[in-house]
Amino acid sequence: MSQNKPSNYLLHLSRIIAGAVFVYSGFVKGIDPLGSEYKFVDYFVAFNIEFLEPLAFTLSVALSAAEMLIGIALLAGVHMILASWVLLLFMSFFTILTFFIALNDPVADCGCFGDAIIMTNWETFWKNLVLMVFVLHIFFKRNEFTPFFRKPVFEWGAVIGFLLIILGVSAWSYRNLPVIDYRPFRVGADIEEKMSVPPDAPADEYEITLYYEKDGEVKPFSTDSLPGPEWEWVRTESTLVSEGYQPPITDFFIEGVDDGIDYTYDILQDPRYTFILVAYNLEKSSEKNIERINRIAEWSAEQGFNFICLTASPQSRINNFIERTGAPYNFYHSDEITLKTIIRSNPGLLLLKEGTILAKWHYRNIPHADELKENLLSYSMEIQQQSIHNLITYGYLLALFLLLALLKLVRPVIDNKTS
Repeated sequence: MSQNKPSNYLLHLSRIIAGAVFVYSGFVKGIDPLGSEYKFVDYFVAFNIEFLEPLAFTLSVALSAAEMLIGIALLAGVHMILASWVLLLFMSFFTILTFFIALNDPVADCGCFGDAIIMTNWETFWKNLVLMVFVLHIFFKRNEFTPFFRKPVFEWGAVIGFLLIILGVSAWSYRNLPVIDYRPFRVGADIEEKMSVPPDAPADEYEITLYYEKDGEVKPFSTDSLPGPEWEWVRTESTLVSEGYQPPITDFFIEGVDDGIDYTYDILQDPRYTFILVAYNLEKSSEKNIERINRIAEWSAEQGFNFICLTASPQSRINNFIERTGAPYNFYHSDEITLKTIIRSNPGLLLLKEGTILAKWHYRNIPHADELKENLLSYSMEIQQQSIHNLITYGYLLALFLLLALLKLVRPVIDNKTS
């Protein structure tokens, strides 16, 4: 006996909504495993369990793989009974965890959607609570799903195939750079523009409360209803009512190592091409392609271009690095967290012109100096074209997942008509 249509549609709508959320959440983490690792480290530090830091990268890959696998299983209708149990346990755990995090607020951003969607801890909890409605509906109706694949061997084959794709995406992104960059330092971004506040942008709004005392009694007053001269002012408190515009980039600076002078706008407004080697920690920095980096620095000097290194390491480690590598470029200081945000590579190389990021390279993909052209703008556009091809490839994969979800949604209707 078939299900009635409204119930049938609601069940599959729940499956698609939950599946899409899990696929998206897992994907944005999977293409940026280092970003997820940094977020795990933030939580470990906040909860005083720093001894777990060596597991951060493994956990980041495992979490993204688990989310994508659950989401794909829901969209494709694979192993729905098992998927429903895993989904319920997963969501129950993280709903409780996000409620605890929202109460204690150990970190500002939960990181549940990576850098793609920034949510507060309370927003994350309410999102999980709404999603639990669909999850519970799927769980209680788990026996009513029709298997998409008629034989179990095909279901397990699909699961293994999807898992290999997921792990492949994470491995490629780790060894290169994220195929999609959601951060404000993406290729094409104007750093100076993203640091500035538009003239018409809303400002922070505060409620001012003034406390006055008379005859030993302290009372609060607003700025519109101040007391008479017989009252003596005690203190003033301001409460943020409405947060104004916050620029996407707030902590970027380029500071001289020796003199402490701020060179940020000198670099960003320079009309010449500028190579920036980003190495947040020189002790942990890979020296795999250091000869290529040095050659590009020498080639830049010959062409009259800039080449600098941004690091958070102290002068002593900078000196040790120069002695080991023979680095022929100047070093500047910047914020470590910002440097980790700029590029997921230590070191990584950026190409700028007047503050606009034209290209980014992982240290594994540093080009040879003889590959560079004097017209670096043309060269950077060739690199961007290659990135577009990668996006098209992943677009096809996403279209495949959506097609499977659509087939699973339409199939019960077809079965009902033919039964």
